[in-house]
Amino acid sequence: MSLINIGTFNVNSVKSRIPVLEHFLTSEGAPDILCLQETKCRDEEFPGDFFKELGYHCLYKGMKSYNGVAVISKIEPDEAEFGLGDGLAEPEREESENARVILVRYGDLNILNTYIPQGKEIDNPDYLYKLNFFKRVLALFERNFTPKDKLLWLGDLNVAPTELDVANPKNKMNHVCFHSDVKDAFAKVMSWGFVDIFRKHLPGDGEYSFWDYRIKDALSRNIGWRIDHIVGTEVMAEASRKVWVERSLRAMERPSDHTAVIGSFEI
Repeated sequence: MSLINIGTFNVNSVKSRIPVLEHFLTSEGAPDILCLQETKCRDEEFPGDFFKELGYHCLYKGMKSYNGVAVISKIEPDEAEFGLGDGLAEPEREESENARVILVRYGDLNILNTYIPQGKEIDNPDYLYKLNFFKRVLALFERNFTPKDKLLWLGDLNVAPTELDVANPKNKMNHVCFHSDVKDAFAKVMSWGFVDIFRKHLPGDGEYSFWDYRIKDALSRNIGWRIDHIVGTEVMAEASRKVWVERSLRAMERPSDHTAVIGSFEI
């Protein structure tokens, strides 16, 4: 058995975040496997050589200016699939869905990296699409796995599950990432057999992963959200040793509005 660091990071444009990523991936405790979201570039523009020079294998699916997911890893993956795999994508959404979901297998370890739609506004059709997206993610788990499998679900899931997960929650009740409907949708997926591994190790308040650019001094005032998640089946929760938030990345020059969340697992 060995310790493996597995993390998630919404980079909000991978090409714009090269200095931040270089600092992060060459630091002590750098992830062995890192799930990226919002890479925001077409596949032919993905900076694969940059990651390869740092010793990482790359899997990615992107599109111009929006969405995009990738998994970079020091371990060579055995298998990967993009999209939800249910054949239910509307034609106009198929490209974006494939750039939101990647399922990767390393031996008997499976990792689903997901960028859940944000939803825009409660009365916007995209919010209903978001709620249904959670149902389709649940169906993916039901089709392919059992709760006894070694399975992690990471990514920007665009939901703050409890009042601990957002600053000033009373003002956020109708927000698309905190409304009761989206919290219920997330809870239904969790009830399939997942443990919130982040909260297993960091149960207190003020533990966030996203600080809005539009809020003055959001990081220093810690006005944030926890919408970037590491959850897993019971066997993976038992294998977890710690979780931490790389707040320093958010304080760097030209940062993402999110930062990385990392878990250490003995597997």
